[in-house]
Amino acid sequence: MDDQPKQGRLQVLYLVIFLMLSVLVLRLAYLQIVKGESFHSDASTTTFAKLAVLPSRGRIYDAQHHLLAYDQPSFSLVLTRLNSKRQNYAAMARQIAPLFHTSAAHLEDLMEHKDPGSTQVRILQNATPEQVTYIVEHQSSLPGLRIIEDPKRAYRYGSLAGHVVGYVHPVPANEARTYVDKGYLLDEWVGLDGVERSYESVLHGHLGERVLTLNGFGVPKSDLGLDPPPVAGDNVELTLDGHLQATAQEIVVDELQHVKAKYHYNPRDAEAVLLDVRTGGVLSMVSYPYYNPSWYNSGKSYEAHATYLNGPLTPMINHALESPRAPGSTVKPVNVLVGLQHGVITPDTRIHDHGYEVVGESKMLDWQPRGHGIVGPVGAIAQSCDTFMYDMGMWLAHWHDGPPKGESVGRWIVYDRIRALNWLFDAEAAFGLGPLTGIDLPYEVSGRLYDNLRQYSVAHAKEELKREGYYYDKGTLYDVAAAAIGQNQQFTPMQLADYALTLANRGVRLRPHVLHRVIATDGHVKRTVERVELGRVPFRADYVNLVRKGMWATTNRPGGTAYRAFRGAPYEAAGKTGTAQIERNRDISLFIGYAPADHPQVCVAVMVPGGGESGETAVPIARKLFDAYFREHHEYFAPSEWTDTDIPDVWKTDRVLLS
Repeated sequence: MDDQPKQGRLQVLYLVIFLMLSVLVLRLAYLQIVKGESFHSDASTTTFAKLAVLPSRGRIYDAQHHLLAYDQPSFSLVLTRLNSKRQNYAAMARQIAPLFHTSAAHLEDLMEHKDPGSTQVRILQNATPEQVTYIVEHQSSLPGLRIIEDPKRAYRYGSLAGHVVGYVHPVPANEARTYVDKGYLLDEWVGLDGVERSYESVLHGHLGERVLTLNGFGVPKSDLGLDPPPVAGDNVELTLDGHLQATAQEIVVDELQHVKAKYHYNPRDAEAVLLDVRTGGVLSMVSYPYYNPSWYNSGKSYEAHATYLNGPLTPMINHALESPRAPGSTVKPVNVLVGLQHGVITPDTRIHDHGYEVVGESKMLDWQPRGHGIVGPVGAIAQSCDTFMYDMGMWLAHWHDGPPKGESVGRWIVYDRIRALNWLFDAEAAFGLGPLTGIDLPYEVSGRLYDNLRQYSVAHAKEELKREGYYYDKGTLYDVAAAAIGQNQQFTPMQLADYALTLANRGVRLRPHVLHRVIATDGHVKRTVERVELGRVPFRADYVNLVRKGMWATTNRPGGTAYRAFRGAPYEAAGKTGTAQIERNRDISLFIGYAPADHPQVCVAVMVPGGGESGETAVPIARKLFDAYFREHHEYFAPSEWTDTDIPDVWKTDRVLLS
């Protein structure tokens, strides 16, 4: 009796299955017979396109995490070349030219010839909302043209630390192959200066691709998603103190305006570098005149400032790294060390300076016409006595009113004189003067050495001495004396700052750097830059302490060449002034130093070509920079004089500070 209901249910189930299969067969027949041709057409005309998706470029922060550089939204018009007869470049160019305020011929030329061989090219950037809307709404008549999000670099504080931060620009033609080999698009924007260039591989991230299906007209039918998705670049945090940098840039400009009004000087450039003595981190790097990295964001902006950027003021050159100049008397501390180490002077050596010294037939003058009287090594540094250095340099070359007994002047010139030059230049190099410092910024150049106005190579001179027993370079009798006071050398402000740091550290030389940390987009620290010790100078500690005493006397003892500027400072600094003549009546004003003198935290190098004597320009700048540093760190000054670390809002405008 139970079998009857079961059989009835099975019959119903079979009927349902039969009806469903019948419907399915009929549907398949309809699709095959009625719609088959249409589907075949769609299948034969549907294509796939991959559009590159740019990653977000990493951000740049200062030491207090002030945002210096970042990406902001922007849109670009991109063409995907479809190799289809339906993609009529001339017709598309005519259609959109009025909207984009350019000629149809120009647009057609871009579509045809820009980046030949590339499937995807950017036609125009910084599209307006009106342009974006039009392209989206007219896809059917503009096959292959699309609007993509294309972030634009923004520099929040304009010309603040422009030479350090750098700028971005489309890949230069002469570097195209290098970037393409790294997987870049030809029209991508890359770092061309400063941190933007040095850390391009960190900031750039990785391209992604969006996969689309297109119909025969090049109109997107569906978005299949990102494969692979773009990977944002990492962020970087610098050692740079944004507030101190802003203050330093204003100090330099204010001082240049002051000396122009008071002394009628007109310096074409000026540099000031502040380093953290304990780490080698760059706290501030000033290269005047300044530029705003944002000027490179568009052709229109660049054209508006091209005359200034490419003019005689050379604002695009980071003179702190790229312009070696004569260091003048700033080299006297290290050269005194050479004399002490080689035994030609002792801590008790004294000379009577009458204002000049006769070297051969040349009368070499001291900067003080009446001389300094009785002078020893400490006084030679503090008072910057040229005569003492002339004597010491010639003694180093074994010249005492003539060559060593039994040696001709000719032999002395090609042997003893050369050895003395090598000793001086080698010691300066050990302190960071001459070689590349290795700072993590582009375009740094090495210093230059001279002998009788001809460029001099210590390595070549040593090689010749070893092989031949002499080195003939047409040098003159008094070149060692000139080198002893810094007139035969040229060093960059960064090298001078590294030298000051080494003196502050009692002979320990560190590598300067601007990067502090690399930080991933999720906030975790991927890398922290530690202090890098480059070496220790080969001089006795008591001799190093002696020259440091001379540098202390320079700023703290009456008669010191920087005493007037530092008198009354609530801290004790140590330093060395320098004045080097580059043209008639046009001197380089220089100062190197550190503070506080007993336990240094910060060191400085200031160079102002055309700034007159050191006390007129470089020393006042250095004093104000030290003051700014200690006020910000709430040391030595009264609380009412303390400053915070915020960057003034005025730097959010296009503030270039041209004098």
